[in-house]
Amino acid sequence: MVELGDQKGAKKVGRPESKGWLGLALILPALLFIVALFLVPVAMTVWMSLYDWPLLGRATFIGLANYAELLGDVQLWRSLGFTLLYTVLVTAAIFAVAFPLALLVDRPLRIARVFQTIYFMPVVIGIGIASTLWMWLLNPDSGVFAKVLRGIGLIHAAPRPLDSFWSALAVIILMVVWKSAGFTMIILLTGLQSISNDVIEAAKIDGANAWSRFRRIKLPLMRNSLVLALVLNVTSSMLAFDQFFIITQGGPENSTISAVFSIYLASFSSYRIGYGSAISLALLLVLVAISTIQLILLRQRAEEG
Repeated sequence: MVELGDQKGAKKVGRPESKGWLGLALILPALLFIVALFLVPVAMTVWMSLYDWPLLGRATFIGLANYAELLGDVQLWRSLGFTLLYTVLVTAAIFAVAFPLALLVDRPLRIARVFQTIYFMPVVIGIGIASTLWMWLLNPDSGVFAKVLRGIGLIHAAPRPLDSFWSALAVIILMVVWKSAGFTMIILLTGLQSISNDVIEAAKIDGANAWSRFRRIKLPLMRNSLVLALVLNVTSSMLAFDQFFIITQGGPENSTISAVFSIYLASFSSYRIGYGSAISLALLLVLVAISTIQLILLRQRAEEG
C-alpha cells in the first residue's frame, strides 16, 4: 500500500511537468512563426545595416557608418517629419469618421447590419488597388471628378490637386479615410456592443443624459477598443507607402516622401541595401517608442479616470 501511495504521489508530481510540455507544444507553431517572420528578418536587417551593400556587387563591412549617415540625412528627416504629420492628420480623420459611424450602426435593427456592410466594403479593397482607382478618378483629363465638376459648371479648367503639397495630402487622407474608416468602425462597434445594457439603463434611471452616458460610461468602458484602434491606425500610417508611391510619386518636389518610401528609394533607387536596412531599423525604433508612449498615456488616463 505504501508503494502504491508513492506511485500515486509520483504521478501527481509529474502532471505539472507534462502540462508544461503540452503548453510549449501548443505555442510552438506561434513561436516558430514569430522567429521565422520577425526575429530572423530583424537580425538579418541588423547584419546588413553594418555593410556597404550595393544591390549588385560585394558587400563591404563599414560598422556603424550607415547609422552615422542617418543623422545628417536632411531628406530622411523631412520624410520622417512628413510621416508624423500625415499620421496625426489621417488618424484624427479616421476616428472623426469611424466613431460617428459606429454610433450610427449600433442599433438593434436589421438595416443597421446592411449599413455596416456598406461602410466596411472599401476595407476589402487592397491599398494598391484603391490608390490606382483614385489615381484614375483624379486624372485631370479623363477622371470622373473633373468631368462631373465641369459638367455641372463649377470649374472650367481641369483641377490638378496633386500639384501642391496640401491638396495632394488632402487627397491622400480622403482616400485613406474612405478605405480604412470601416475597419476602425468595426473595432469601435465591438467595444460599444460589449457594454452591458444594464449599465446604460441604470444610468438612465439615475437621470444621466445621452452625453453624460457617452462620456462617463461608454468611453471608459471602450478603452481597450480605443487603444487597439489607435495603435493599429498609427502603425499603419507610419508604414504608409503604396498611396504615396502610386498617387503622388513623392511629389510635388519630394514633399510627400514617407519614411517607408525613403527606404525604397535608398534600397532600390540608390542601390544601397545596407543604408536602407539602417533606415528600416531606425523606423522600427520610432514605431516601438510611439506605441509605448501611447499605451503608457492611455493607461495613466484610465487609472486617473
